[in-house]
Amino acid sequence: MQYIDNIIFLILLVAGFGLFAKSLMKIYRNIRLGHEINRNDRKGERWSTMARVAMGQSKMTARPVAGVLHLFVYVGFVIINIELIEIVVDGIFGTHRFLSGIFGHTFYNFFTATLEVLALLVVIGVVIFFIRRNFYGVKRLTMKELFGWPKNDANWILIIEFALMAAFFMMNASDFILQSRGVFPEHGSFPISEMTLVPFLEIFNFDSGFLMFTEKGAWWFHFVGILFFMNYLYYSKHLHIILAFPSTWYANLNKKGKFNNLDSVTKEIKLMMDPNADPYAAPAEGAEADVPSKFGAEDIFDLNQVQLLNAYSCTECGRCTSVCPANITGKKLSPRLILMKTRDRLEEVGRNIDKNGKFVDDGKKLLNDYITKEELWACTTCNACTEACPVLLDPLSIIFEMRRFLVMEQSAAPQELNLMMTNVENNAAPWQYNQADRLNWASEN
Repeated sequence: MQYIDNIIFLILLVAGFGLFAKSLMKIYRNIRLGHEINRNDRKGERWSTMARVAMGQSKMTARPVAGVLHLFVYVGFVIINIELIEIVVDGIFGTHRFLSGIFGHTFYNFFTATLEVLALLVVIGVVIFFIRRNFYGVKRLTMKELFGWPKNDANWILIIEFALMAAFFMMNASDFILQSRGVFPEHGSFPISEMTLVPFLEIFNFDSGFLMFTEKGAWWFHFVGILFFMNYLYYSKHLHIILAFPSTWYANLNKKGKFNNLDSVTKEIKLMMDPNADPYAAPAEGAEADVPSKFGAEDIFDLNQVQLLNAYSCTECGRCTSVCPANITGKKLSPRLILMKTRDRLEEVGRNIDKNGKFVDDGKKLLNDYITKEELWACTTCNACTEACPVLLDPLSIIFEMRRFLVMEQSAAPQELNLMMTNVENNAAPWQYNQADRLNWASEN
């Protein structure tokens, strides 16, 4: 029975990481429902972009206060969880502060003191974020699209992070007192716990047995909390903690506003403009493969894999929506909501596959059932949303592909756009006048 704690720990560890791996595989499967896109060029630039934007948080500085606070939480939480290595070894083998023997007394003291300072910064960050989100009234964080689960999800993450840091401090404070009493050997330096929780615990003069129970309880809470947090990510917008890295690596590196052309359409136009081409010639062998089965996107299957990755990576911060001129002027378009709805539809399709073993037509589409035509045509294609995104997501590309479907598959463009395209076709200009009159503007009266 003396190894029961170690066995329980190992079972929880394997189960936690196993469930997490299962969730990642499900996300990977869902992303692969989109069609492939080649984003493996310019590798050096992609690595640099990922390091600068995802790891370095470079785009967060556009809003300095939020950027600094996010850096506190991000860096602090990531580095603190290096301690998970020590927790895993201690949990499996029953040791206590394993890394102290590896690092040595001086460096381990520096290591634990640094973790305490970072943990304090995390607490400060999450508390201010909670106040900003719930009481300060930041417009982009209080919009209707965040009512319900999105708001609750953001709050739960902040609460979980606060609870994990509180358990971390309680574990260290109890450990400090036990070390001072000679129950544990002296390992580590805990400046924040010593200034805050240690005086509180000493007021009540708890005996060593209770403090050992408190230390172990906080240790277990911190460990189980990390496993819970890790598996909660699948259901949360905070999945961007992981997916921001591939999203920035696979980001579109072309100039903003440069849209993709369909090869099949380009070839058709070149054929029409070639005076020596035979329009009745049989297509070359394999040419049919170049013709897409559908122009544009009606559902998530018509989007590419990077666009679906973007949907999972959205932080729901609303920076894109806050700079969207269509949204600012009261129209229904919200770039953030475009990504959120795409993710919702993707998850619905994933559940359909889980239930049936393959996708069974459910009579729904991303277009109309999730994203309306009114939202799509409200977009000015100004690229403000893609420029503002802190992790280089591209909601505009989804809007553009769905517009392409409306125009090329359904001929469902607004009347004004249909008129313009008719004029281009007939007059080689968007205005409604005869081609013979095109140069009249230059005539002297």
